[in-house]
Amino acid sequence: MASITIRNLDDDLKAQLRVAAASHGRSMEEEARVIIRQALLKTGASGGLGSRIHARFAAIGGADLEVPVRQNKARAASFDE
Repeated sequence: MASITIRNLDDDLKAQLRVAAASHGRSMEEEARVIIRQALLKTGASGGLGSRIHARFAAIGGADLEVPVRQNKARAASFDE
């Protein structure tokens, strides 16, 4: 297993970590591991942008939008002046 050292940790943040660890019956080190693991699992399992947008609005019933029919073919962008 790897280990890390966190320097310049704010005293108030360290105190909050100590209190959180005590309330969960864990050491500060284990509490930090749990917090890091939860933070990374949230970001890793969220999917792409479309999935995150869908998840955000699904809780309120979603939104049904009518997709307009394309009238013209898509064309390449022109960067001429």
